[in-house]
Amino acid sequence: MKKRDEAIMAGQYYEQLEVGRIFQHEIRRTVTEMDNVLFSALTHNPAALHIDEEYCRNNTEFGRRIVNSAFTLGLVVGVSVGDTTLGTTVGNLGFEEIRFPAPLFHGDTVRVETEVMSRRESSSRPNAGIVVFEHRGFNQNDVLVARCRRTALMLKKSAT
Repeated sequence: MKKRDEAIMAGQYYEQLEVGRIFQHEIRRTVTEMDNVLFSALTHNPAALHIDEEYCRNNTEFGRRIVNSAFTLGLVVGVSVGDTTLGTTVGNLGFEEIRFPAPLFHGDTVRVETEVMSRRESSSRPNAGIVVFEHRGFNQNDVLVARCRRTALMLKKSAT
């Protein structure tokens, strides 16, 4: 039995994150109009592409609003946290190679997978290592709507 002060972490420690490991995250999320409009308003993004249905119907190739890409990125990464980094990360070091190959629309349901791309020991922190994750978000038709690489400083289990 665990002592009360021993934390049980949902995330994976550095040693558990083997290169090539793929997580199929169980959480899926249907994106709503409110998600998109509220996020756009909270981040002061007035782009008609996200908030003006009439403009989009008459002036875009999509014919309707698309979901704010910053929300899409946050959702895809956020879905991954419980399985990968919850309680086991020191922090994110950066995001790169962010791509949105297809639009996300209100009513689409997003599923996410994460692959461990690389890892290395930290040269400045003996209790942690650096891991690069690739997160991929798909809509309900298995169309890739977002992809990014995230570098995180991960705690070592041996250091806890």
